[in-house]
Amino acid sequence: MKGGRSKSDTKSAKLSVNKKPTKGAAAAAAKKSGKAAKDPNKPKRPASAFFVFMEEFREQYKKEHPKNKSVAAVGKAGGDKWKSLSAAEKAPYVAKADKRKVEYEKKMKAYNKEQAEGPKEEEESEKSVSEVNDEDEDDEEGSAEEDDDDE
Repeated sequence: MKGGRSKSDTKSAKLSVNKKPTKGAAAAAAKKSGKAAKDPNKPKRPASAFFVFMEEFREQYKKEHPKNKSVAAVGKAGGDKWKSLSAAEKAPYVAKADKRKVEYEKKMKAYNKEQAEGPKEEEESEKSVSEVNDEDEDDEEGSAEEDDDDE
């Protein structure tokens, strides 16, 4: 039969084990997918007006319902409360979110400028300190041997 699977093909597919990728494999997968690795120095995006509201709402909700440990319940109650607010009631949260957005944009400009300038001189090379020290020791030993040969 053309295109049919043999019994050995189906058995080997069933026996294969899916392994979780290691940290090195995750970086390799990021390269394959075309995504760049996340930079820990990059500024975090600012919270939206809703999340600014939720910061305050969570505190209130915990005081009013101390026994409730459900994150979903807090989120649902917060969402319902946000929907019921008028535009005037949402205004302070929108203002705070806008302020955070302006600060974020300033930080991003500085970050992008820093990235465009390239790596700083203070940053270490890819070699670890021990590798650099090993090379220095090898050079000293080699020069001592060369001096002995000259005599």
